[in-house]
Amino acid sequence: MMDYLTQDVAEPVHVTRSHDPLAVALGNASLLGIGYLMLRRRLLAVLTGLITVVLVVLLASVVRSVWFEVVLLVWWVALIAHGWFLASRRAQRVAVRRQRLVALVVTVPVLLTVGFLRFDAARIERNVTEARGSGDCAQASAALGEVGLGHRVVDAPLTTRGDKTAEACRRLSVARERLTTSLTGDTDALAEGFNRLAPVLAELPGHEKMVDVVLDGFLAGLPAENPCHTVTVTDWLRQREASDNALDRSADVVPRTAPAALVGCGDALMAAKDWEAARTRYQQLLDQYPGHELAAKAQEGARQATLAIELANVRNLLRGPSSTQPAYCANPAQYSGAAPYGKGINRALIYGNDYYTNKFPAEWRAADAADAVLVVCVGKEEMGTPVQTCPYESKIFPEFPRDVTFRKIAIPVKVYELRTGKPVADTKVEIGGASCPEVLHYTSYGPTDLGPPGEVHVTPSDDDVRGAFVPLISP
Repeated sequence: MMDYLTQDVAEPVHVTRSHDPLAVALGNASLLGIGYLMLRRRLLAVLTGLITVVLVVLLASVVRSVWFEVVLLVWWVALIAHGWFLASRRAQRVAVRRQRLVALVVTVPVLLTVGFLRFDAARIERNVTEARGSGDCAQASAALGEVGLGHRVVDAPLTTRGDKTAEACRRLSVARERLTTSLTGDTDALAEGFNRLAPVLAELPGHEKMVDVVLDGFLAGLPAENPCHTVTVTDWLRQREASDNALDRSADVVPRTAPAALVGCGDALMAAKDWEAARTRYQQLLDQYPGHELAAKAQEGARQATLAIELANVRNLLRGPSSTQPAYCANPAQYSGAAPYGKGINRALIYGNDYYTNKFPAEWRAADAADAVLVVCVGKEEMGTPVQTCPYESKIFPEFPRDVTFRKIAIPVKVYELRTGKPVADTKVEIGGASCPEVLHYTSYGPTDLGPPGEVHVTPSDDDVRGAFVPLISP
C-alpha cells in the first residue's frame, strides 16, 4: 500500500487596515493634512496643504474680507468632510483610539490657538473702537501695535479696519504738526493741514472724532502768542470755502478771535513803526466789525497811524539843509497832528536864505515837524520899493555926482500851514532899513571904477528883519 505524502499550502492573508473616519476628519480639521497622512495619501496631503497656505496668505495680505474668511471656512469644512468620506469607503471601519488621540493632539492646539487669537483680536478691536470713539490716536496706535501675524491670519477683517485707523492716525499726525506750525503765520502749513484733514473725513469714515480732536487742538491754539500771526490765520479761515463737513466749524473761531488780534497786531506794528500796516489792521477791524467794543480803540489807532504816516511823509519832504528850500516847498503835505495856524507865535520850520532867516528869534523856530505849526520857504532877495535916492560922488567924474536909489529888500516867501498843507501866504516880504549913508560902500569889478550902482538895498537891522516877518509868524 502506497503512502501519499500530503503538503499543506498556505493561503495568502489579506490584511485590511483599520481607519477611523472620525480620526481622519479630526486630523484634517487641523488644516495640516494629518487625516490624509493617516490614509497614506501623502500627495493629497501635500496638495491640500499648499492650497491651504495660498488661501491663508491671500486672506492675511490681499483679500482681507469676511467673504474670503467664509471661503477658507468652506475649505476647512470640505477637508473635514472629504477625510471622513475617504475613511468611510474602506472595507473596514473601526474606531481606533490611537488614531483619534493623534488627531486630537494635533488639531486641538490648532483650534485653541485660533480661538485665542480670535478672542484677542476682538479685544484689540474693542480697544481700537473705543479709541476711535474718543478721538485718541495714541490709544489706537498702542492697541494696533499688539496686532501680530497670527491676528492677521485668523481675523483678517480686523487688520483691514485697523490699517484704516493706522492710516487715519498717520495723516492726522502730519495734519496736527502742520496746523501747529501754521500758528506762526505760515498759511502754506495751514492749507496743508486742512488738506490732510479733509481726506480722512471723506475716505476713512468712522474717524470723525479723531479729526475733531485734531481740529479742536488747533483752534485751542488761537489766539497765538503773536497777534499778527493770529490775524494771518483768521484771515485765511475767513476766506476758506465751505466744505460742508466738520471742518467748516473752524470759521466760528474767527469772530471770537479776530477783533482783539487785529487791534493787538495794529499796536505791535505801531511799536515797530510800520505805520501803513498798522493802519490797515485797525481799518480792517472797523470794516469787518464796525459795532465791536474794540471799534473805538481801533478808530484811535487808525488815527494815530495816519498821523504817524503823515509826519513821516512831511519829514521826508523837509529833508535837507535849512539854507535851501526842501521838496516840501514845491509839494506841500499835511500833518493833521499839527496845531492850527492862529493868533500868537506860530512856531515854524524855516528854510532858505539863512542870511536873513538866521536873524529870527529862537522862539519862532520849531525843532521838528511834530512841534511846528508852519513851514516857511524863503527865496532870494530882490529889489523892493524905493525908499530914498541920494547923489554920490564919482571918483572918475567928481563934478558929475551919481544918483543911487535905496530900495527895500523884497524876499519871496511861501508859508504853509502844516496841519492842512495849504498855503497861508504867498507873498513878498519887504524889509526896511537905513538909507543914504555918508559913505556908500560898494564893490567895483574890472580895472576901472565906474562909480556906485544905481540901486542898492537899504541896510536893515535885526529888528527890521524880524519886523518884516512878524505878520506871518504872529498875525
